[in-house]
This record gives sequence, C-alpha cells and structure tokens, in this order.
Amino acid sequence: MSRLLEQPLNGTTYASSGVSIEAGDAAVERIKDIVASTKRPEVLGGIGGFGGLFALDTSKYTSPVLVASADGVGTKLDIARQVGRYDSVGIDLVAMLVDDLACVGAEPLFLLDYVAVGKLEPARLEELVTGIAEGCRQANTALLGGETAEHAGVMAPDDLDVAGFAVGVVERGEEFGPERVRDGDVLVGFASPGLRSNGYSLARRVLVNNVGDLSAPAWDGADHSLGDELLVPSVIYAPTVTALRNELGEAVHACAHITGGGIIGNVARILSSGLDALIDMDSFETPQIFFEIQRRGRVHADEMVRVFNCGLGMVVAVEASTADAAISIARANGVSAMTVGSVRTGTGEVVLS
Repeated sequence: MSRLLEQPLNGTTYASSGVSIEAGDAAVERIKDIVASTKRPEVLGGIGGFGGLFALDTSKYTSPVLVASADGVGTKLDIARQVGRYDSVGIDLVAMLVDDLACVGAEPLFLLDYVAVGKLEPARLEELVTGIAEGCRQANTALLGGETAEHAGVMAPDDLDVAGFAVGVVERGEEFGPERVRDGDVLVGFASPGLRSNGYSLARRVLVNNVGDLSAPAWDGADHSLGDELLVPSVIYAPTVTALRNELGEAVHACAHITGGGIIGNVARILSSGLDALIDMDSFETPQIFFEIQRRGRVHADEMVRVFNCGLGMVVAVEASTADAAISIARANGVSAMTVGSVRTGTGEVVLS
C-alpha cells in the first residue's frame, strides 16, 4: 500500500467515529435466516451481494407490467422507540407497500428495505427485520435485500428510520383504476383494527405529547396500554385483493388504500370526474382509539375522515352482483369485510352519511 501514508495504528478509526463494521457483520448474520424465510421460487441467491436477483416468470403473462411503490412507517416509529418494541412496525412497512401495489391490481413480488440508525444494535435490527419478514410471508412477497446505514454523529444513538421499496406485476390492460368504476358499483370495505401507519403526527400530539404516558391504559377501562394500542400492526390486504381478482376477475374495478389523506382523500382517487362515492359511516365499526383522539384533541369529525382510516382500511369497488361474493371471499381470507357504500353519478366527490 505504498500510495497511502504511513500513520500510527492507534489513530482515528471508523469505530471511533461511531460506525462499527463488526456490528454490521453481526447484524447480517442474525437476519440472514429471517430473510431466507420469505424466499419465493423466483428468487436467485441470498443476501450479501450487490443486488437482489428475481427471475420474473414471463410465461404467466402476455404483456407484464411492473408496478413499484416506496413508503415508510412515519412517526409511528417514535412510538416504537419509546415503547422499545420494533416487531410490529416491520409488518406496517410491508402493508404500506404491498397494499398500494394491490390497488393497481398487481401481485406483489419482492421488497427491499432501507434502515438508517444512529447506532447499529444488531438485536434491534433483528427485531425490526423479523417483523418485515413476517409481513412478507403474509403477503407472499420475497424480502430480496436491503441496506442498513449507521449515521453516527448525525442521528442520535437510539434514532431509527425505515423505508421500503416493493415491486409487483400485473397484466397490461387489467390494471385497476377509476376508468373501470361504474355508476351502480358497490363499495366493499375492509376493516382496520387500528391507525395502520397514518396520522401519527396528530395522534402523538393529542395522545402522547399532552399526556406522555404510553404505559397507561389506552382509554378508561382498556385492558391494554396506549403504547400497545398505537403499535397495533396494519392488516395486510394484498392477498385478499389477489383472491378477489382470481375469483371475480373483471368484476373487481378499483381499490383505495386508506392511508394518508384518510377516507375522503383516498376514496376520491378511484373516482372519475363524473362519479361520486357514497359511504355510510354506520356500516362499519370505528375502533375506540379514534374516539380517544377526537376527545383528547377536540378533533372535528371532518378532520378525522381527512386524516385517519377511522376503521376502514381499504375500499374495493365491485360490480353490484358480486358484492356478496366479494365479502365472503374476504372473510374466508381472514379479513373482516362489509358493504360500506356505492357509486353514483356525480362530480367526483366522496359523500359520507
């Protein structure tokens, strides 16, 4: 190494700068079997290379279209940090990604994650990746690879952020979307038992910043803590949407994933300018946590439905004659489903009653 300067062995090192190569190697060793548990037949090789390999089975498609999504978990991670539990937010990450792909009609194929930390703790990373792998298994999606970055001196030692990138496939011409939705379609809703990963900046302000005790009961008489309630993992709906497509075919017209923007903003995304969505708010159950947010923060109902899912995690527009079958298929896949409304001629509005 004659081109490099001769310096003392006790000089500045990567470790003394806050980045541990050894911790990184230990983390990879801890998660490699977890990642392998999500493997699909199309996956070639394992983690550790410069890129993940996935052999798309083109024989299944005449004209395959790849669909990609990127997302994170948002400030729900701060709740995980305060509680000291990271398993459920891994499931949330997968849900945010694959359920967006499902709204296009795509089958999720693989996912990559990106984790940034202030200080790499292999056990904490293992817990997070265990949750991501569990979500991938639920979604039949391969965890193809990822990246862990230790940002010493930039992030606090216990800081952590996670993002993901997922790819799916759909046959050209079979994509879901507003152009398929028709006057008379029925809206089938999938229940959400909690906040999923959306609206946490508001929820944290009224539930945590003003109260501060995540170990207290979630509400008067609750048998679990506020922290546990806020870490309820997102239901992953993508396999149920795939089942609907496989059994009902072209009768499934569009899906709205109720994430940031709430019921109003997301259902509007499946409407053309000449149609309205009519949703009966009494047709589905709103979990108690949403009423706690309203009560403690004096949050108006209009604000709630523009921010939160309020108990409605996904809305699927189907031909009216198939609505009962769609509900039965969803329930057979373990998802609570019900008729929540219909589509009528209008001006592109979401009307709640």
